[in-house]
Amino acid sequence: MKRLITVLVVLAVLLIAVLVAGPFYTLNEGEQAVVVRLGQIVDVKQDAGLHIKSPFLDDVIKYPKKIMSWDGEKQRIPTKENQFIWVDTIARWKISDPKKFYESIGNLESAYARLGDVIDSAVRTIIAENWLRETVRNSNIIRESKGSTESFEVGSDQDAGQLSAFTRTDVTYEEVQKGRRKLAEEMLNLSRKLVPEYGIELIDVVPRQIKYSDELTQSVYNRMIKERSQIAQAFRSFGEGKKAEWEGKLENERRSLLSAAYEKAEKIKGTADAEATRIYAQAYSKDPEFFEFWRSIESYKTTLPKFNKTLSTDMDYFRYLYSPRGR
Repeated sequence: MKRLITVLVVLAVLLIAVLVAGPFYTLNEGEQAVVVRLGQIVDVKQDAGLHIKSPFLDDVIKYPKKIMSWDGEKQRIPTKENQFIWVDTIARWKISDPKKFYESIGNLESAYARLGDVIDSAVRTIIAENWLRETVRNSNIIRESKGSTESFEVGSDQDAGQLSAFTRTDVTYEEVQKGRRKLAEEMLNLSRKLVPEYGIELIDVVPRQIKYSDELTQSVYNRMIKERSQIAQAFRSFGEGKKAEWEGKLENERRSLLSAAYEKAEKIKGTADAEATRIYAQAYSKDPEFFEFWRSIESYKTTLPKFNKTLSTDMDYFRYLYSPRGR
């Protein structure tokens, strides 16, 4: 009886130890696992649910089964014409073979580092083999444009047409043979040649951002500044021309008005002089002596206040100063 109790106790202790060691494990949706026994892979599980392992011997290494993203660091890469650009690349990937992944890499941190080496190398290789235009354009639709023009609201269609002619820039764009989308496919294909041995499947590789380097950016800015300066100069020249045109019109109009006013004034003065002459003639014919007297007095009012000195009054002009009869 004591021996039976001892056996039951031992069995109970063993059962508790097994349960404590955890013979069961679960996989959630989106997970997969590698079962390792003493450093050797004995099983691979990719279905979600409850699974059994050997306690004390087996280790379960879980990996995500979902698609993951890789975000690399920006690279400064020369193109085929030795123009440096900054390329920021992203990629999507997943673990397609957990066994190979465990044997070659082991964990996600190492996987991201390995992907960085592979993808960065592929991106650098493809960019260096192609022209700058291939990396920044996807098609040749820009070659169909007739040149860049700007519209201006300057008062009339004719003026706007003249300014458009001044500011029109015709640019010849070189033909794109591949384009950025094709280069992304080449980067993906080149990277895919290396990653299968790691148990990884690359979904895509995409250059998220392509940016000119500082020296290339400055040259682009300088060209833009030059174009804007040319347009500004066209505006100034056009404005100066319009100013001279309107000043000429104003001067001609001013002269025309002055000429018409002078002509009218002369006609009025001529009419007035004729009327004054007629009145004088009438007055003289009625009383010539009084008329002579009156003219002399009117003349004295005008001339005498302006005299500073008179050396002699013995002149016929002053005869009415000393005698009302002028004698």
